[in-house]
Amino acid sequence: SGARCCEQANDECVILFCTQTGNAKRIAEGLQQSLSADQKFCKQTRLFNIKHFDPDDNFTRFSNSCCNRITLIIIISTYIDGQSPDDGKWFCKWLQEAAHDFRVDKNLLNKIHFAIFGLGNSEYNDNFCLIAKQIESWFIKLNAIKLIDTGCGDETSFMSLDEQFALWRSKLLNKFINSNNERHETQTMVNDVRESESDVESPNENLVDIEDLMISRKIKENSDGKAKKEMITPQLRKELTKQGYKLIGTHSGVKMCRWTKSMLRGRGGCYKHTFYGIESHRCMEATPSLACANKCVFCWRHHTNPVGTEWKWEMDPPEMIVEEAIKNHCKMIKEFKGVPGVLPERFEEGLQIKHCALSLVGEPIMYPQINKIIRFLHERKISTFLVTNAQFPQAIQELDPVTQLYVSVDASSKESLKRIDRPLFKDFWQRFLDSLKALSSKRQRTVYRLTLVKSWNNEELEGYAKLISIGKPDFIEIKGVTYCGSSKGSNLTMNNVPWHEEVVNFVKLLTNYIDSDYEIASEHEHSNCVLVANKRFKVDGQWKTWIDYEKFHDLIKKFYETGETFEATDYMTDLPDWAVYGSNEQGS
Repeated sequence: SGARCCEQANDECVILFCTQTGNAKRIAEGLQQSLSADQKFCKQTRLFNIKHFDPDDNFTRFSNSCCNRITLIIIISTYIDGQSPDDGKWFCKWLQEAAHDFRVDKNLLNKIHFAIFGLGNSEYNDNFCLIAKQIESWFIKLNAIKLIDTGCGDETSFMSLDEQFALWRSKLLNKFINSNNERHETQTMVNDVRESESDVESPNENLVDIEDLMISRKIKENSDGKAKKEMITPQLRKELTKQGYKLIGTHSGVKMCRWTKSMLRGRGGCYKHTFYGIESHRCMEATPSLACANKCVFCWRHHTNPVGTEWKWEMDPPEMIVEEAIKNHCKMIKEFKGVPGVLPERFEEGLQIKHCALSLVGEPIMYPQINKIIRFLHERKISTFLVTNAQFPQAIQELDPVTQLYVSVDASSKESLKRIDRPLFKDFWQRFLDSLKALSSKRQRTVYRLTLVKSWNNEELEGYAKLISIGKPDFIEIKGVTYCGSSKGSNLTMNNVPWHEEVVNFVKLLTNYIDSDYEIASEHEHSNCVLVANKRFKVDGQWKTWIDYEKFHDLIKKFYETGETFEATDYMTDLPDWAVYGSNEQGS
């Protein structure tokens, strides 16, 4: 329906949102409520998902409308390469083409007064809120009138996105009031600058810098005067606590694995129990860094964690992190006392932590004192299984021995890695390759972890074979992606989850491409996971992929005391028959 004509300066206000995780939608809905509640700003306020807003029909309608002025407010998040989420692709394509098509009337949008607020992450540098800036430049080319500078909400800021938007909204509402009183002066001023603005191809650089509005915020400083912020913001604390985390200090956390709960009840353990002899009920899952350098599409934490390319936060002492992690893990174990099905002997054993999986969300080796974390765990006779995303090769090189070191290998080509992991580093592919080379120099146990995403990365056999030849891992875990429910941060569905038979078939094909030194050693059907091992762990026909943990602790103690290193085969032991690939139990 056409817009109503009236004497109010802002006859119609249209709010468009384009969201990936739901933040833009929530913010837009709040703005609509505030504008609708006080009609001195806009006579009529309407809200649309940008994918339901046909630019051809609506912009033509606006152009032919008898309204004095139409206000268009866009709240848009930033996706891969600084572009729009899928819902906004058609709108942005239409707008870009209209802005550059000589056949399109360059006064097409001259009745529109617009304001844009982008949501993004400044760690992506040039791509930070890029699509919001591009939309601004396209609007200006079509002679639309900019109300205020485009706002850029930064999810790494000291302030929450809502707080940042509130500051920008305040400027917008003030502009509404002033423009209602001084509409003709505003129009004249805009006309004076419009000609020079329309000649600018690149996005406007004079954007609202939310950080400049935070001078009064209390922040802590270190000895050299550089500001350091806490990684865990109030909003992040709320989200992670809701997910079951026990947070430690300003950047660490622990969470109980479902396999820990399962084994406390005398049921099966996780695939690490099958492959390596971990006692799942005695395993603590923790991380000293909730931040990561990637935003993987299959991240099972739904992208609530912060991201970064270097450590820029306050840093808690390593011994405190280890002590609090153990304390919080044991507190979670104690909650199972008396729970039906929990075996008393398993409960008591669970309070004596024997293993630590340094994974969860985040990148543990980002923490600058990760070697001290590892040493404090080893001194307590807790084995270490550390997972890294292959973006910090130098940190891998400098890492002290761990019981088992994992590298996530999520794709076999630069293009697919970019699409799946969505890395922050511009040189992500070289970092990835350098990380694999660094892994090859490690003398203790090393593992490639391949997460198989059906129709995404399950057809890259030759590429994976080349990557295996670079890192020469002792083991390769191939696991079907786990679907953890819908996430607005990813378009992953159940259709992307391969069946166990499909994973096995992929592994069989992969072993045909890689060095003959590798064979399938084990599988865990319940976890949809298969283990490929180097044949040096097969002695006289017997697989020895399990770990002799007592022997490892003897070796690591000697390493700390004398610097004498040791080999992965020095602490291997027999894989039980029930865990061998091809057994009736299928590792469960």
